[in-house]
Amino acid sequence: MRRSGPVTAAVLTAALAFAPAAHAAERFTPGAAGAGDPYFPENGNGGYDVRDYDLTFQFEPSTGAITATARIQARATQNLSSFNLDFLGPLEVDDVRVNGRAAWKREGAQELVITPRKGIRAGKKFTATVKYHGVPQRIDDPALGTSGWIATDDGAVALNQPFGAATYYPVNDTPRDKATYSVTVTAPSGLKALSNGEKVKERTRGGLTTVTWRMRHPMASELAMLAIGRFNVTAGRTPSGIPSVTAIDSALDTAPDQSKTFFDTTNTVTDWMRETWGPYPFTSTGGVVDRIGVGYALETQGRSVYDVGEPGRQPNTGTIAHELAHQWFGDSVTPYLWKDIWLNEGWATYNDWLYTEATGGRTAQAAFDASYARAADHAAWQTVMGDPGRDGIYNWSSYTRGAMTLHVLRTKIGDEKFYRLGRTWAAKYKDGNVTTADFKELAEKVSGQDLDALFTAWVYTPGKPAL
Repeated sequence: MRRSGPVTAAVLTAALAFAPAAHAAERFTPGAAGAGDPYFPENGNGGYDVRDYDLTFQFEPSTGAITATARIQARATQNLSSFNLDFLGPLEVDDVRVNGRAAWKREGAQELVITPRKGIRAGKKFTATVKYHGVPQRIDDPALGTSGWIATDDGAVALNQPFGAATYYPVNDTPRDKATYSVTVTAPSGLKALSNGEKVKERTRGGLTTVTWRMRHPMASELAMLAIGRFNVTAGRTPSGIPSVTAIDSALDTAPDQSKTFFDTTNTVTDWMRETWGPYPFTSTGGVVDRIGVGYALETQGRSVYDVGEPGRQPNTGTIAHELAHQWFGDSVTPYLWKDIWLNEGWATYNDWLYTEATGGRTAQAAFDASYARAADHAAWQTVMGDPGRDGIYNWSSYTRGAMTLHVLRTKIGDEKFYRLGRTWAAKYKDGNVTTADFKELAEKVSGQDLDALFTAWVYTPGKPAL
């Protein structure tokens, strides 16, 4: 109801009396100490959304130590009295500030609990600055392998999937909180540092070189990377004009034209993916080859990392195709929960099959047939692909059964609709997060078909599906 006429003194007095009471009732509470993923309940945090990480490292190769500062720009999503960052020991915290000085403490295995002097209202932006030092340690998980900060013969490589980021910087370590990144590294001038995105600044002074890399697209923490060492670096563009930077550890770069071959293969595959699935989702492509000892390649955003153990060896073309496909499927379009990792690995594996066929090798149908020939009582068939369990995210089901599922879907809805589905998926959810339900919904919309039976059999039911 609208009241006309002058405001009486009694009404004004009542209004003024009410305002402080409403403000006093405003409550500030701690942000959650986990992001809610059932596979990794301690990873990530609640109560805020990170917008940008500005990470600065000084690396001392003789000790492996770093002296670092992380400036984290974020926005509160609730009235925050305190909030957590994921941060693993043995790195020592020297100072923490949130728009001024802040109290902090370490709790449990990985929680850095920060209490600002004043509560932060929901919707307000804030900057948390953490200064720290020490020798970062890698993670060796019995089921999931090695991740985090990994010392190499001439430096270090940081590989974060699924939870290694917190070994070298404080982070909201959940794929659903993407942010932009700036990474600045100072190291002796004989070493080179590479990270995600574009090199925006470099200078040498007093025997030290400082370089800054900038990833301007939102990136999940599991996809950030840093490589420090002696590298032969090649820079240029793909035939279609996408900027490209590749690097090979100089001790591994011993075969004739090895750097050029790696650069050219990366660029050729990138352009094939672009023609197949639509615009490249980031501002540059590339790759880093080093002797890391982890036994895998990783689709770090914009610039994948390949572990190669012997001088003169190249990553095989199928592996390059797999990791570059991830730039669309997994990096730009990222699962909201780890149980949906088949949306990463199935698409990447299927693109390996498709690229092999496109370049005169085995057909995708032949690859499907060889995989389907595995005996029905084999243990690999018994995983529920859409929920493989924490220790099963990297198993055969996520990769090969995922690719087989996409092939069955392609066979059912036809090539035209399948490729339209892939391009639409990459465009619709660019820079975002997704679930299997999102994919099924879009597949049914694009195809005009009911796909319940297909998804039930291939995604949600253990055992070997009938054809």
